Amino acid sequence: MIGRLRGTILEKQPPEVLLEVGGIGYEVQMPMSCFYELPEVGQEAVISTHFIVREDAQLLYGFNKKSERELFREVIKANGVGPKLGLAILSAMTAGQFVLSVENEDITTLVKIPGVGKKTAERLVVEMKDRLKGWGEGDLFTPASDAAASNVPAENHSAACAEDEAVSALIALGYKPQQASKVISQIAQPDMTSEAMIRDALRSMV
Repeated sequence: MIGRLRGTILEKQPPEVLLEVGGIGYEVQMPMSCFYELPEVGQEAVISTHFIVREDAQLLYGFNKKSERELFREVIKANGVGPKLGLAILSAMTAGQFVLSVENEDITTLVKIPGVGKKTAERLVVEMKDRLKGWGEGDLFTPASDAAASNVPAENHSAACAEDEAVSALIALGYKPQQASKVISQIAQPDMTSEAMIRDALRSMV
């Protein structure tokens, strides 16, 4: 079991980061709200991980805090919710929003997440309402400062490349290509980073 990685960030392609540890590059998928808080390429990062082994793949999911990983593990315990859907849920909503949606039985908000239909939303509410008691103390998946996230220096690529990267990230999280392209085109600004576009797009769709 791989539970923690400490190494140098080689690449950031949301929602995936390539982390070099002891000469080995680990591909780690992260909820976008965790991805926003990563250091820049070339810097060191420490990530708590959840390792999944399947017949056709070995997958690593990463989180900045152990508490974030524990919430992810609770989410994927729900019937019909796999790790990919868990990643989409915790990218589309903050922890606080998710807890409130479950506690308030807010099916309308939950079904806006890609891959979450009415039946899945109802199962999440029924199965997780008791298990999530106590999780609402803090907003685990929101960056400490939205302004700080918005002002991350742009990497050396054009605004069009940033938009393409943002669209690709949304598609990886389960949104349809047409929907992803439309929402990014609506919120994109010339100086925005791809991460800022993704964050604003996810907020606008939930």
